[in-house]
Amino acid sequence: MPSHREGRVSLWRYARLFRRDILSAQPAHLYHALMAEFKTPFFSSYLINDPALVDQVLREEGDASPKSERQSAGLRALLGQSVFVTNGAQWRAQRRIIDPAFEVARLAMIVPHIEAATTAMVTRIGAQDGPVNIEPVCSYAAADVIFRTLFSVPIEDEMAQSVYQAFQRYQSAQPLLNTGAFVGRRAWGLGRAARRSAREIRKIIGQMVERRARQIDDGGAPDDLATRIITTADPETVQRFSKDEMLDQVAIFFLAGHETSAAALGWALYLATLDPEWQDQLAQDAQHLEAGRPPKAPQITAHFKETLRLYPPVPMMVRTVQAPQIFRKRSVNVGAQIVISPWHLHRHDRIWKDPHHFDPKRFLTPETKEAQRKAYVLFSKGPRVCPGGHFAMTEGVVMLAGVLKAYRVTAVGDPPIPMAHLTVRSRDGIYLTFEPR
Repeated sequence: MPSHREGRVSLWRYARLFRRDILSAQPAHLYHALMAEFKTPFFSSYLINDPALVDQVLREEGDASPKSERQSAGLRALLGQSVFVTNGAQWRAQRRIIDPAFEVARLAMIVPHIEAATTAMVTRIGAQDGPVNIEPVCSYAAADVIFRTLFSVPIEDEMAQSVYQAFQRYQSAQPLLNTGAFVGRRAWGLGRAARRSAREIRKIIGQMVERRARQIDDGGAPDDLATRIITTADPETVQRFSKDEMLDQVAIFFLAGHETSAAALGWALYLATLDPEWQDQLAQDAQHLEAGRPPKAPQITAHFKETLRLYPPVPMMVRTVQAPQIFRKRSVNVGAQIVISPWHLHRHDRIWKDPHHFDPKRFLTPETKEAQRKAYVLFSKGPRVCPGGHFAMTEGVVMLAGVLKAYRVTAVGDPPIPMAHLTVRSRDGIYLTFEPR
């Protein structure tokens, strides 16, 4: 666990702490509180850990609690009007086009792409000597999965490589928190480097989208996610995505599918080092996966779910109140921010037994079914549930299985300390050694 903030702080002190690390900026009592209020001169913020309230907010129909502009303000240069940042009728139309591409029945078509990216990752690991900082390795591999499943090209493709390198520069230059948006004003302070990298990413992705559109017109396009989304029409309006709209969606697929998957896989590999006997069981479980088919590996799946409980890649979600409400006998006014924190909810001591302890077997027994139902919100729930949730689970299980089947993994040095800017990563890297099995 990271450290936690001691005592009360001013808004500006909190903003500085938050910018440095979202997790350690929070007080320790959030692991026990059912709701906490944070008042500023500009707005009020309520972090809710009450499962009933979380369920109420996430399952609300219509636009009662849309996604917060403050959370996405710093990302619009890259994401435009993608499904991640839109609300209302525009968001609903986007989901009607996107959702069919991620139906569970269609996931089988992406498994060979994930397996190919996993094989390449295993080879890259084997080519390195000594301890390996696994985070950049996972980042590269997760980007490889995105390019293969979206455009049927490996990351070694020239355009794919250019997008990946530009995205690395964007991440270094653009924090999650935009201070102008945080204090309730129009977003300001976006750095030139971030804007330049965002323009570069969108230019190259636009070229990839145009290339795919030509392939579709010529009748020679592969049956991958890009083709599915470009050719799918909104069943209500019969409209398809324009080139610019498709560019926005590809940008969020890359941001969400690449960064979050990389973070989760790094933590899953580290946690596999804590118990060598359990790791051997995972390696045995991996032997039973059928090539080219969605994975059926209960122990690996439980390990990955427990990893995502302890280290949810996206630590907080923010909504904006559109109508006055009462939360736990408190009046919540229009414009207030509602924070749902998977990080705290997944470690809440009123809900989970030994909440900070890594115990993957909790996902193999019925005792935690109620906690999972009430307080496991990794991919959100309700109308705005992540359309790529099944994709992410399939990817994580296949890649984790591939690495553990090939190598016995051991941690090196002190335990990694989690911190969060965009996703939950380690402060100083996750160093592992890999011994061929």
